[in-house]
Amino acid sequence: METDKHMTTPMGWPRWVVGLLLGSWGLRLLIAWLLPPGFDEAYYFLYTQHWDWSYFDHPVMVAVTTALGPWLTGYISPLTLRLGALGLYGLSTGLLYLTGRRLFGATVGMWGVAIASLCPLFIFSFGLLAAPDNGLIFWWSAVMYVAVLEFFPVGNAYRPTAKIALIGLLLGLACLSKYHGFILGLSLVGFCLTSARHRRALVSPWTGVALTLFALTLMPLVYWNTQHDWLSFGFHLSSRFDGGSSSPGFNPLTMVGVWLVGVAYLFPSLGFPLWWVSGRSLWQLGDLRQRFVLWLGLPIAAGFTLLGGMTHIYPAWPAPGLWSLSLLLALAVASWSPSTIRRWLLSSALVMATLLLFALGHVALGTLQQPGGMVQLMPPETDPTTTMIDVVQLRRRLQAGVAADAIASADFLVTNEFWLSGYIDMAVSSLTPAPVMAFTQDPRGHAVWFTPTDWVGYSGLFITIADYDQNEIRATYAPYFERFNLLESVATQRAGATTETFYLYDVGKLIAPYQYPY
Repeated sequence: METDKHMTTPMGWPRWVVGLLLGSWGLRLLIAWLLPPGFDEAYYFLYTQHWDWSYFDHPVMVAVTTALGPWLTGYISPLTLRLGALGLYGLSTGLLYLTGRRLFGATVGMWGVAIASLCPLFIFSFGLLAAPDNGLIFWWSAVMYVAVLEFFPVGNAYRPTAKIALIGLLLGLACLSKYHGFILGLSLVGFCLTSARHRRALVSPWTGVALTLFALTLMPLVYWNTQHDWLSFGFHLSSRFDGGSSSPGFNPLTMVGVWLVGVAYLFPSLGFPLWWVSGRSLWQLGDLRQRFVLWLGLPIAAGFTLLGGMTHIYPAWPAPGLWSLSLLLALAVASWSPSTIRRWLLSSALVMATLLLFALGHVALGTLQQPGGMVQLMPPETDPTTTMIDVVQLRRRLQAGVAADAIASADFLVTNEFWLSGYIDMAVSSLTPAPVMAFTQDPRGHAVWFTPTDWVGYSGLFITIADYDQNEIRATYAPYFERFNLLESVATQRAGATTETFYLYDVGKLIAPYQYPY
């Protein structure tokens, strides 16, 4: 790529590209600071309060990455909860650059980093929100890079080396982040099977070492499941995809809709070209480098998209595969003119940043809220963004008056939803050592962390929110406690209007254990 040397950095990167990357990092930091935690993030915070070898929903890595910020700062807030995600994403994009540089050259590596820094799907899934995907994409990228070093030696014919053993270890760590790691391992096997020069890797003694390290790395996951009736594997392999006898089967139109939603999350100016060049590469399998990238990307990206025609999937599920395939888009971009690339990336970045800042302004400040907003359109009662709870504000509200005394004197706190308990725990963990439970028929990890019979005779404090009919709450939960008296209501606000109301009930002692479904 021809560029004026006065407009490049010492690395040879155009200054506008560096500015783009710094702008992306600054925007992610701003969002991480102002955006209230989502349901999943609040729930993953509970992992850090209940350390174990693994968890009901996910392996252990998400607990480590989520706990990193609060460990380092001693403070619990949306920003500190996301510091692990912010830091790991920088390392993941660095590994993506190294992979692209080794396979196709430094220019492709640079454009790969630029694309990864702009795609909203990558930013939110991997580099911003606290999630299992933070650790997954780091170890995924590490596997990619070491596999490239192993399978594409410079100037030498391929022969298996000790790097295969390292790949086994890294795959195990990817699986301890999210179960996608198993598919990544199978994808590497698929590449070796379809490449005559690389089949020898499958019968190498180093592969035996890799399998041993892989199995040893998975021991925390396996041990936890053996101790809990294989709950986690059952949840992911059965419960999540149990459509029941009335399941409609595969629907092509639904699958196309899922694909279009994924393109929108990638951002159309990046998503459509990414899928186009990935499909075009299927006719260029003679290039082993492109075949390698396709094997590491297409099974996850296309597989989960097809699955979307049968059952509900989340946009983050195909994202690791699309992350790998982004190198093929970077390879195609490297042949464009510098002016075309600059217009494409800068215009995409400008539109995305404008949309994200507009949305952030409303979520954090209520700019479209009625009343209180600059443009009054949505009342808090019908505004879905109010479901994300400002835990820092809630903490301040609970530190005053009757609520503070009640929290300090309770042996345990309890809510009626597993995700709500995460918000409450984020708000009160610095105020009391008392645990926060959830009495619900969808308890997730609570069914493992707590045995309700152990808490009979201990005093509790029940907390719920105005989203639920309080008469139904009382009728459902009063039989488990000595009493069920409203103690206080606490409201959080945005732009001067109430966005959520919390009801605190004095329930005395637990007199009957709540029955979890598992």
